[in-house]
Amino acid sequence: MNIFQVISDIVSNSGFARLFQIGIGPEGIVNGEIIMIAVSCVLIYLAIGKGFEPLLLLPIAFGMLLANLPISGLMHTEYFLDPAYLTADGNLDIPMILTKGGLFDILYLGVKCGIYPPLIFLGVGAMTDFGPLIANPKSILLGAAAQIGIFFTFVVALFLGFDALEAASIGIIGGADGPTAILVTKTLAPHLLAAIAVAAYSYMALVPIIQPPIMRALTTKKERSVVMDQLRPVSKKEKILFPIVVAAIVILILPDSAPLIGMLMLGNLFRECGVTDRLSKTAQNELCNIVTIALGLTVGATASASNFLRLETISIIILGLIAFSIASATGVLLGKLMYVLTGGKVNPLIGSAGVSAVPMAARVSNTVGQKEVPGNFLLMHAMGPNVAGVIGSAVAAGVFLTLFK
Repeated sequence: MNIFQVISDIVSNSGFARLFQIGIGPEGIVNGEIIMIAVSCVLIYLAIGKGFEPLLLLPIAFGMLLANLPISGLMHTEYFLDPAYLTADGNLDIPMILTKGGLFDILYLGVKCGIYPPLIFLGVGAMTDFGPLIANPKSILLGAAAQIGIFFTFVVALFLGFDALEAASIGIIGGADGPTAILVTKTLAPHLLAAIAVAAYSYMALVPIIQPPIMRALTTKKERSVVMDQLRPVSKKEKILFPIVVAAIVILILPDSAPLIGMLMLGNLFRECGVTDRLSKTAQNELCNIVTIALGLTVGATASASNFLRLETISIIILGLIAFSIASATGVLLGKLMYVLTGGKVNPLIGSAGVSAVPMAARVSNTVGQKEVPGNFLLMHAMGPNVAGVIGSAVAAGVFLTLFK
């Protein structure tokens, strides 16, 4: 065998030969991997160049890039979706995945087994101050109003031909909570996970772009200029009792919400009790960061050309935008109603923070308010609905899982 033959064999068996292969692949798309690599590069640019939710968007985009490099063997989505690779009773063939799977296949077990999203919620709970919600319990109504987007889009998706499991997974995008969307989708409609995860995290990242026009369109200058009274101080006892009471009540009502609500409230208890600083810091930093990397990479890796480049993906992205926009709008509209009922004491802008993008949505409410009245500090007022939105999205997830699991 001469040197030219060796070079020819190497080239013909390389990823380049597959990447630039002419013709239509089994997924019915010409060079679909190239398209997905281009999409991943756009997402990488948005994460690095524009700073759009980089801690999550960058791992997702890079996982998408690696999974679409041909013959890499990092991810085999068929192991999780194709009945031919499942056991006789329809479960995952764990021994096969551990022995034949690539790196991302093994890490993806944390998604399929429902481990990563609750651990993310543990970190979120440890990072979040529930004080504004405790100080102003009425703000939980704003968080609840924002969940209307989830259920409205669920109904729309049903009318468009998606089944109930798919519609529930699409609707949950409206909560603007990536881990919740992933947990619901991996349970109800795993074949849609890539599209729904990318949509959910993209809209989380685009909160500063999507929400302000909605907020300005639905409010008057007078309403946006309201300066709200300072919140009352919240005692340590209240902050300790809150996660315990909420966890017990919500989980008793909706047992399927236990993974998310339970870990969220445990993380918050770590933060507030004053005797577990090490656990709180670990949950906020090392644990949350490690899980975020594994979650982002593996979810991105599910976005192969065959799974992602479909007409239903476009439908999901559009429906996700509708869900998120309606969630933002209904929060603002209830804020307007509270403005009227309180004689102008509530700034409706804080209603848009009822979605679960903590703390970005609250910051956007604060920023839009300060453009009308410089120095108007709405952040802490908006954190109440924002925290309520986290709880609300977990409750909505519990409702869907209870109904359709």
